[in-house]
Amino acid sequence: MKNLSIKKVLSSTLSLSALTLSCFTSSYSYGSVIDKVYHPYVDALEQEIEYRVIFQDNQAGEPDDIALHQLSYGRSFGDKWFGELYLIGERSDQQNFEIEAYEVEVKWQLTEQGEFWADLGVLFELEKENGENAWGFSTVLLVEKELGKWSGTTNLFITQEFGSDTKSETDATFGSQIRYRYSRHLEPAIEFYSGENTNALGPVLQGNISIGTRRALHWESGVIFGLDEDSPNRTLRFLLEYEF
Repeated sequence: MKNLSIKKVLSSTLSLSALTLSCFTSSYSYGSVIDKVYHPYVDALEQEIEYRVIFQDNQAGEPDDIALHQLSYGRSFGDKWFGELYLIGERSDQQNFEIEAYEVEVKWQLTEQGEFWADLGVLFELEKENGENAWGFSTVLLVEKELGKWSGTTNLFITQEFGSDTKSETDATFGSQIRYRYSRHLEPAIEFYSGENTNALGPVLQGNISIGTRRALHWESGVIFGLDEDSPNRTLRFLLEYEF
């Protein structure tokens, strides 16, 4: 039964991956293609403070030892909507730490969990680069399928770049995750990312630590390896989220 569930999750996730990659040319506006995989759910009355950091090295045509930092505050509006504000900074071997961009995100949960064959949501992102007339607006399809303790999640980003300081174009990126919910405290996963000059795959560990009534820490840690010579050789990603 477990093997059947694993095969169904893999089949659903990989089928959507193949459809996505066959229909779009992948690319990306700002930052790293490798970031995090979003889930389509909204928890009513929840607020959160999140810190993310991405360490990336050895990619052709890019500075070495890039560190991308993201700090955000978010809260739900009812049981279907969630909004979040981001401050984004970057450091590399060629640049000291600087604030690079600002971002607003809004997530809309489209279906109730378990209502249909998969759970659906949409994420909207508006990003502006600091000090430049360069913008990016993304619409992200969030799809998650659960079978027993297994979950398969896919994110499809469609991004429109605009502004006098950037080239106007429409791009697409893709992220997916297959996760085993071993316990609330530990959930191992495999993640895949595809975008401009990036095809990467690697293991991730995540979990939740309860610290009181409606208060918890969510953490994620992973190492994502490039699958071709154009991709970053190795990307480390960390996330810590305080939910209250």
